[in-house]
Amino acid sequence: MERPNLDNNISLTDFKEFYWLKEELVEFCKQTGISTSGSKVELNNKIQHYFLTGKVVSNSKTTKTILSNFDWNNEPLNLMTIITDSYKNSENVRTFFIEQIGSNFSFNVKFMKWMKENSGKNLKDAVEHWKQLKEIRKDKNFKSEIEPQFEYNRYMRAFLSDNPNLSSKDAMKFWNLKRAKRGTNEYERTDLELK
Repeated sequence: MERPNLDNNISLTDFKEFYWLKEELVEFCKQTGISTSGSKVELNNKIQHYFLTGKVVSNSKTTKTILSNFDWNNEPLNLMTIITDSYKNSENVRTFFIEQIGSNFSFNVKFMKWMKENSGKNLKDAVEHWKQLKEIRKDKNFKSEIEPQFEYNRYMRAFLSDNPNLSSKDAMKFWNLKRAKRGTNEYERTDLELK
């Protein structure tokens, strides 16, 4: 079967069995009155709900009540500064970490998640945690986790790992063939037979 258009005539089964770019999901949401905010996974879920019920999900995202009024953009920071529930990555925070860790400091997903989840700890704990994450990354067998919504990146990594003699260009060719077909977007050895 040829890949169908993403419109009101598509079945839920067809929608679920083909790969859609986020831009395509956003365009469909605009056409149907579905909120375009959120990640690709969230958009996908909203569209599936629409196909199942015929109703648009209300955008009633529960907001977390922030108790702290600490200003992460402007307050002076030191190692004993407590991480609050109002924590935000900012230039002020970046400057602090560069002063403590060095110019090789950069925010990464795991570290930012740790900061958000560890209110009550202090910035000294954060510096130590960042250094631990950096050490883990030095292991030659370390592979960073690729979140499920980054299907292309996951496919490319799996393809190149399984086919070290092939190039990124080859991987991209097979990705494009795979995503146009019904079914999973995960790399499979049989993808090399795709035409």
